[in-house]
Amino acid sequence: MRFQEVVLRPVVTEKSTIARELANVVTLAVNPNANKAQIKEAVESIWQVDVLEVRTSRMPRKTRRVGKFKGRKSEWKKAMVTLAEGQSIEFYEGV
Repeated sequence: MRFQEVVLRPVVTEKSTIARELANVVTLAVNPNANKAQIKEAVESIWQVDVLEVRTSRMPRKTRRVGKFKGRKSEWKKAMVTLAEGQSIEFYEGV
């Protein structure tokens, strides 16, 4: 799996912003088939940072309604990546 296929997008929420500021933890949406070693290798190679720890969790499907139509959002995987002290990822600056 290529590195660009592992990391899908950043997750910017109030909780992830607080974790980034207090503990230098970056939250990313990743490929559901990627494991922790692949996530660590992808983050280190894409942004040239040192990763100390990777925690993952699977986010469940959610039911959504628009009028009388009912649908489901797909399941996705979230990774909380702890970076070494003094390092950061540029796309989060100014968010």
